[in-house]
Amino acid sequence: MVSISFIVVNEFCERFSYYGMKAVLTLYFINYLHWDQNLSTAVYHAFSSLCYFTPVLGALIADSWLGKFRTIIYLSVVYVLGHIIKSVGAIPSVGNSTVHIALSMLGLVLIAFGTGGIKPCVAAFGGDQFDEEHTIERRKFFSIFYMSINAGSVLSTVITPILRGDVKCFGGDCYALAFGVPAILMVIALVVFISGSGMYKKSPPEGNVLSDVCKCIGLAIKNRWRSSEFDSKKKHWLDWAEEKYPRRLIHEIKMVLRVLVLYIPLPMFWALFDQQGSRWTLQATRMNMAFVSLTMLNALLILLFVPIFDVVVYPLIGLCRINLTPLKKMAVGMILAALAFGAATLVEVNVMVRPSIYDPNVRSLVEVNVMVRPSIYDPNVRLLVEDPPSYQHLQLGGSSKNVSMRIIQNKNTSECVQSFREQKAYSLILIINVLEFRHLHFHTVSDRFINTLSEAMNITVGDVDFYVAGDYGISPNKSVIRNKYTKVRCSSGSQVSFINLGLLDFGASYTIILTNVRIVPKKMVDVVANNIHITWQIPQYILITAGEVMFSITGLEFSYSQAPANMKSVLQAGWLLTVAFGNVIVLIVAEGAGLNQWMEFLLFAGLLVAVCIIFSIMAYFYKYVDPEELDKLFQDKTVDGEDDDSLKKDKKEHMEQAGDSTYLKSGIKNTAM
Repeated sequence: MVSISFIVVNEFCERFSYYGMKAVLTLYFINYLHWDQNLSTAVYHAFSSLCYFTPVLGALIADSWLGKFRTIIYLSVVYVLGHIIKSVGAIPSVGNSTVHIALSMLGLVLIAFGTGGIKPCVAAFGGDQFDEEHTIERRKFFSIFYMSINAGSVLSTVITPILRGDVKCFGGDCYALAFGVPAILMVIALVVFISGSGMYKKSPPEGNVLSDVCKCIGLAIKNRWRSSEFDSKKKHWLDWAEEKYPRRLIHEIKMVLRVLVLYIPLPMFWALFDQQGSRWTLQATRMNMAFVSLTMLNALLILLFVPIFDVVVYPLIGLCRINLTPLKKMAVGMILAALAFGAATLVEVNVMVRPSIYDPNVRSLVEVNVMVRPSIYDPNVRLLVEDPPSYQHLQLGGSSKNVSMRIIQNKNTSECVQSFREQKAYSLILIINVLEFRHLHFHTVSDRFINTLSEAMNITVGDVDFYVAGDYGISPNKSVIRNKYTKVRCSSGSQVSFINLGLLDFGASYTIILTNVRIVPKKMVDVVANNIHITWQIPQYILITAGEVMFSITGLEFSYSQAPANMKSVLQAGWLLTVAFGNVIVLIVAEGAGLNQWMEFLLFAGLLVAVCIIFSIMAYFYKYVDPEELDKLFQDKTVDGEDDDSLKKDKKEHMEQAGDSTYLKSGIKNTAM
């Protein structure tokens, strides 16, 4: 069907837009908005959580008001506006930091309503294009639809970080472009979807089953609360809604609630899973990322693991005569995710071993490094440099403090006072009897120049320019791309020369001293490079992806198989809400726990193991049902003459009081014939 191609392309572009924006979101918070890691993580997961709360709103709008087609169009417009506002907020010249934050947050809220609102509609709208007898074609559509989601994710997580880091604009990383391209893709998604308008089958809104379910549950609770000991007893508390709602609906709600109870422990899995885009990304920034990027690894592994598990893993388990039920698969998925965080803990412990500029988790702390430089260059004397291998901690006892320091050189003593602020790094540079302080802000890869010559110097490292004044002028720290810089251009007036700086590595901070008329550089390593390679993250990605295949995909299949035909959207909304609450858990822990990162990883792993045990106990007592037996059950009652009048009465009353809903179309209408 030609109409399906428009829907698939729309989904590809939308997923590219969403995952591309999220791929750089945490780094945007830290490097552009200058938030700390905990706040960045909290806002990231608050946004993710909102994206999975809003599908309920989208389903309500589509089913009871606009229909799926118009809901997708209108909320896609909201989606596009969110991307545009987000991109404008990433332009440094547009207002101050307050304006940037306000625009960013407004953009994220609109994006959350857009992507969440259309999430339950697009796949269902695609399924609506097939008649009931075309089950094979529908199954192929959902396979292609799923592949388009992962294809969009893979490409976006590769391209967007390149747009951010490799393309420079406004004097730094180009976040405006990194957010602008997803905005363009979302515009394309909207245009493509509208282009197929004349070919679609558009079902009008038929009433919302979710609304009926909520009203039925509310009535049952109210009647149960108001009942007295003299009222007739009910086998189930939902039976208190029988006065208004048909028995089949009540029976179906009972089936759904049994599944929803099983959902209660599930948010903990998503609390771990969604940290790939926050905590794991931050961990990667403190590792050596030479030659390797893992931003798209999860999506690639999903494409690889799904057929492997279906064709190899599950059949082998079956040959071992192990009855791996859906709930058992989900429990194994939880264990794999916990093991992934165990692996992340081991990596984090080793990453922490390398020297840091300062510990952002420790208050009232600065780090000071003392560098002694000669004031006169003597070609017959080797350059004298004394540079301690690490920074020394200085406790302030508050957010800032004026510190008096005594410097003794030979028999000469001098004193000076310098103001220090907490959580900063300072270098103390001694030039004969002149004492100079420079406050340094370190980046992932950064360097600075000290010019001992009398002439000012312009230095170009890659595409980053440094200006260094003469007579011991010191340039600001700037970030450069990891590379070997064997021919760095230095110019002073009309004179141009080149120097060799060698490798400037990930996570390191360098001071380059320029000496004598030949501009001989002396490279000092203030902070050593990241010595743990990012490939050590691969095991945790493999484990979390295997867990996703066993947990997420199986969970969707389980939810579908255990839901009555007209209640599948209700369980889909419940499933998406588990993702939302999982992100809420991360938000709470990130803001409230105050733990070291490795301890936080270990805490999450332990919590998921505990939750898995609880879930396994609940799953042990769960009895699988076949929703198709529901038709047979009520049909048999009608044939036998049982409850026939009651069913007809239920149908009439429900149509009068609740309106002709999806429930009536798929349930009572067939059994009361």
